[in-house]
Amino acid sequence: MRRSRVLGAIAGALTLLTFSLEASAQGSADSDASWRRGTARRESDQTWAFELRFGPYRPNVDDEFEGGAAPYREVFGDSKRVFFGMELDWQALRIPWVGTFGPGVGWSYTSMSSKAKLSGTNVDSAEETSLWLMPMYAAGVLRVDVLPRELSIPLVPYGKLGLGYGLWKASNELGASEQGGVTGKGHSYGLHAAVGLALQLDFLDAAATQQLDNSVGINHAYGYLEWMWSDLGGFGGGQMKIGTSTWVTGLAFEI
Repeated sequence: MRRSRVLGAIAGALTLLTFSLEASAQGSADSDASWRRGTARRESDQTWAFELRFGPYRPNVDDEFEGGAAPYREVFGDSKRVFFGMELDWQALRIPWVGTFGPGVGWSYTSMSSKAKLSGTNVDSAEETSLWLMPMYAAGVLRVDVLPRELSIPLVPYGKLGLGYGLWKASNELGASEQGGVTGKGHSYGLHAAVGLALQLDFLDAAATQQLDNSVGINHAYGYLEWMWSDLGGFGGGQMKIGTSTWVTGLAFEI
């Protein structure tokens, strides 16, 4: 009788252990499945956004000339050059049911080169001439991330508004260009604005997203498409117009 009680107790303990293990495994699987659906993300603190930026660029240099004069087009043609850049935003304020707002700064670079024209003609000379531009800006940035946070829709519209500043330099094979004693380099400033739509990439691999957050603190990654307007011309006069209107694409990371 005593022996049967001992065997019964052992069997009961084994049964309880089996049920406990099964429940634990099921709970782990449910948790993992929920996590992969994006409903149980364990996110680190989010303070910054960083962008890598690319797009076509054609400066509005010819807009300041009247009477059909187009010195930029005559030298470099109508084709757009590719620019690359970076942006860093401080997400200083979180607005409930809207998104984040804060200051951001951006930097970009592009250059173009062509054969200089013989004076008074449209004939190429043997001399190479080039122009490089370095547009920068500081802007307020609003990112409306309520859709992925509250509705699991991975789209984040955003807008930017601020001031731009750009450096430029025209040069030839002998160095900086010079005409009439004026060196071909300078700066321009003006307004900067942009609107865009970012696609949050977490849904591609939730496990990798969580691991990236755990290891280096990147909360979210995005691909985005943006329309950018930059009016770098000294608010209407006195400076070469090196701004542009163009579309931009690239990758963004929230940290």
